[in-house]
Amino acid sequence: MESRKLGQGLEVSKLGLGCMSISGAYGPMLSQDDANTLIRSSVEMGVTFFDTAEMYGPFTSETMLGEALEPIRDEVVIATKFGFRIDPDKGAAVKPGRTTSGFDSRPDHIREVCDASLARLRTDHIDLFYQHRVDPDVPIEEVAGTVGELVSEGKVKHFGMSEAPLDLIRRAHAVFPVTALQNEYSLWTRDIEAEILPALREMGIGLVPFSPLGRGFLTGSLKPGEVPEGDWRAAMPRFKGDAIEKNYTLVQALHALAAKKGHSAGQLALAWVMAQGDDVSPIPGTRKLERMEENAAAADIELTAEDLAAIENAFPADEVEGGRYA
Repeated sequence: MESRKLGQGLEVSKLGLGCMSISGAYGPMLSQDDANTLIRSSVEMGVTFFDTAEMYGPFTSETMLGEALEPIRDEVVIATKFGFRIDPDKGAAVKPGRTTSGFDSRPDHIREVCDASLARLRTDHIDLFYQHRVDPDVPIEEVAGTVGELVSEGKVKHFGMSEAPLDLIRRAHAVFPVTALQNEYSLWTRDIEAEILPALREMGIGLVPFSPLGRGFLTGSLKPGEVPEGDWRAAMPRFKGDAIEKNYTLVQALHALAAKKGHSAGQLALAWVMAQGDDVSPIPGTRKLERMEENAAAADIELTAEDLAAIENAFPADEVEGGRYA
């Protein structure tokens, strides 16, 4: 698989693997043996970029990824995240007394998370350390400065941000260079194109799209009325009532176009994301080896300008119904 460079020279595979789902976000948690098979097989397919967070599980995704990658640690890039206060007993982000948000990017807490993540990941360094979400109570300059100190100490190699507004990205970048921004980006979520994406390129910051398959919806495998009970997507406006019905007609059009080209709808959706620039590396998540194989094959699809126009015509972003979150 081709490699790509994000900001500050960080080299990653053209497509990565998001590891939230292995810890049970979209169904039962994988066994460690199954996680080992999925992750190590992905490396054999050319995937070298693995994304996790302390929040996933919480903690279990990092632990599972650490065991799976320990024998091949030098061959891969591991990204993880800080930014929440997590109650280990409840297993979820909670509202600490200092704020009503549940966020926590205080310098001391960033350091605590870094050390705990290093232990769970069985490594001596984190390749890319993201602020998972902005903490309104901590100046972004303090956050960037703290991660810069961790880089100087060798515990972290690169600093990233996730779902951050442009003004804060600029302020952080002025203190310590930001390597990548992780944001939702796909055929049905394109709001970063107007201002954020051009600004990232101006600053030399790479883009790591999460949910490039629209939380699985763009594959066509999730139909109206089939969102599983207890699935957190059921609370999202795009997956409800008339919205999911309308959105599914767009997926059907994408599927028809993909079939003409000999691809799956998911592969075409991923290829579209990867075609948006050599500084873009999406991280679709999956729990299934056959889906990982399908996703990895999308990295070999070359799209012409005519192909891109046909895809966007089949799936016009301005016709997507419903917001991302409630």
